Amino acid sequence: MRLGPMLALSALLSGFWPAACLAAQGQAQSQIVDGIVARIEGDIITFSELRELAAYQQLLDGHSQTDEELRSELIEQWMLNDEAAGVRFPMPAAGEVDREMSRIQNNFANKAAFDARLFQVGFSSEALRRVLARQIYLARYLDYKFRSSVQVDDTAIASYYRDHLVPQLQAKGQPAPPLMDVTDQIREVLTEQGVNDRTAAWFDETKPRMKIELEPMDSFSAVTTPVTTDAGSGGKQ
Repeated sequence: MRLGPMLALSALLSGFWPAACLAAQGQAQSQIVDGIVARIEGDIITFSELRELAAYQQLLDGHSQTDEELRSELIEQWMLNDEAAGVRFPMPAAGEVDREMSRIQNNFANKAAFDARLFQVGFSSEALRRVLARQIYLARYLDYKFRSSVQVDDTAIASYYRDHLVPQLQAKGQPAPPLMDVTDQIREVLTEQGVNDRTAAWFDETKPRMKIELEPMDSFSAVTTPVTTDAGSGGKQ
């Protein structure tokens, strides 16, 4: 499940977001007329939700997963959201979404460039806020669900420093900071890895117990309509 970059590792390797701010071309995208891509426990996942997630990934990374991968991602998001809603996990505050919006926008030269890129990928600022709110919500719930079970000791931190961080920095021609200066960041990276591992194991254990039906997606590509604003229906919260 792709809920965003590993923040601590990105900070260590000098750069929170990848340099994916492509030159905007100001052209309208096409949106598939909505259809059902999956049925899960009596609910549905739509093609517009899939396209919206693709636009979000294109905005951040410059590319998106395949439709099959996006569908799998949305199924996992549905599973996680269903559990979080069941325990009444709190939604993120508007200020949290505002900060993430600002952080993404600040990676562009100016607001005009940001708006042009949104237009290019077939997104709107409202759709971006909706997706960000969902991503924050799910990431926070994963943290709540699994972080306390992850234990990172000093041996693991030293091994990561020696075997991963130092070689990566050397490959970039950058000097490695002293271990004591990056211990907290490495601990966070390894904690995130532990959360990711437990998340993957939970999905593997839970999916077989759920009623999931995949619908063919080939027919959707034959029917398109131009769109320059909202990229989709925005998922379920």
